[in-house]
Amino acid sequence: MIGLGKMGANMAERLIRDGHRVVGFDVTGDAVAAHIGRGGEGADSLETLVAALPAPQAVWMMVPAGRPVDATIEALLPHLATGSLIVDGGNSFYKDTMRRAELCTRAGVELVDVGTSGGVWGLDEGYSMMVGGSIGAVERLRTVLESLTPTAELGWGRVGPAGSGHFTKMVHNGIEYGLMQAYAEGFALLEAKKEFDLDLHQIAEIWRYGSVVRSWLLDLTATALKQNPTMDGIAPFVPDSGEGRWTVSEAIDLGVAVPIIAGSLFRRFLSRDEEGFADRMLSTMRNAFGGHAIKPESSS
Repeated sequence: MIGLGKMGANMAERLIRDGHRVVGFDVTGDAVAAHIGRGGEGADSLETLVAALPAPQAVWMMVPAGRPVDATIEALLPHLATGSLIVDGGNSFYKDTMRRAELCTRAGVELVDVGTSGGVWGLDEGYSMMVGGSIGAVERLRTVLESLTPTAELGWGRVGPAGSGHFTKMVHNGIEYGLMQAYAEGFALLEAKKEFDLDLHQIAEIWRYGSVVRSWLLDLTATALKQNPTMDGIAPFVPDSGEGRWTVSEAIDLGVAVPIIAGSLFRRFLSRDEEGFADRMLSTMRNAFGGHAIKPESSS
């Protein structure tokens, strides 16, 4: 396992629990030490890690998308035996994955991409895994995938050739954006109806059972509302990790309408606009054509 950050460490721990031998490397020595403390084996370099594995090797990467993935693959290829597997379990852009798969093929190595969902809960609940790669390569990883997912049969599958796993995960995250936005808007509307003095946590708990909008995301929302009903101390700033942007861009390329996903992405952008220039422009225009009053900015 290369990359022992929170998710990589949790995946490694789940594999160790299920009896797998996991050799781990990370640029942070403390992460490697923690991995050893959980029953894994440590390596102080990529070369050491590869040397510790039987040939042909199977190496799983959990490193940040972009150049770190390229750099890791480039460093690994000279040391891997023909027929080895490299698994990218991060959130890489699928076109990058397809390019990397071709590079690996020329070196006699196969790349398998695993779009991974489950976050910090995956250690105990298992991960949802969308796998791209050849049938033979995925079959070789079967016991590992079965250990990482909720059950041996559920929560994972080969969805197509290299690149398809990351493509599927990209669309998954786009859908996630839309679901989160719908829940947020609905609860905001409930919160705004002051005359009913609605208990948002109670409503979330009601919806969790029997409702058509029940989901794990709603379960997490209910917990959050119980802990902090008014969302005190939380800045209205919503980051995005890139997959939503890729999803919208792909939809434009394919001519597929995704207004909900696109709208939820843009709403995240809006949450970061501390200057509120567009809203200031709207107020100015309303004043210009209709004489509507402009609310002055309060001084801090």
